[in-house]
Amino acid sequence: MAEEERENEDTLQTEHSGTEREKVELKTHQRINQSLCGVLVELDDGYAKVELETTRDMVVDEMGLVHGGFTFAAADFAAMAAVNDPNVVLVSSECRFLSPVKVGDKVVFDAKELYKEARKRKIHVVGYFEDIKVFEGEFMAVVLERHVLKLKLLKEEEE
Repeated sequence: MAEEERENEDTLQTEHSGTEREKVELKTHQRINQSLCGVLVELDDGYAKVELETTRDMVVDEMGLVHGGFTFAAADFAAMAAVNDPNVVLVSSECRFLSPVKVGDKVVFDAKELYKEARKRKIHVVGYFEDIKVFEGEFMAVVLERHVLKLKLLKEEEE
C-alpha cells in the first residue's frame, strides 16, 4: 500500500454539528492488516465503523463459509478504534455470531463506547451484512499507562 494511502486511512474525517468537519486521527492498531481485519471507514470520539470485505483467504470449506475469527477480528478492531488510545487492551468479550458470513460478503461493524470508568471501557459492536445482523458483542477494554509489552519488559528488568 502506498504511504499516501496509509496516511489517508490513519486520519478520517467525521461530521460534527451540521456541516463542520473535524479530523480524528487513529491512535491505535495502526499496523493492523486491514485486508484481514477490516478497513476503518469512519472514526469519531467513542465511535468507529469498520468494513470487512471477505475473501477466499478467509474461507474454511467448499461452500465459502468464512471463519468466525475474521468476523471477530474486525469487530475487535472496531471496538479498539472506538476507544482510540494507543495503550488500549482487550480484556474480555461476550459475542454472538448470529448468521453465517460467506466469501464475498461485506460486513459493516459499528462500535460505540458505552462508558468510561477510570481506565475501563465498555464497547458495544454490531455487524451487518446488508440488512442482516451477523454479529453482536460487548467488549471490555482497559487503557494502560504504557504499552502492554513495555509493562512486561519493565517487570522483567526489575527481577
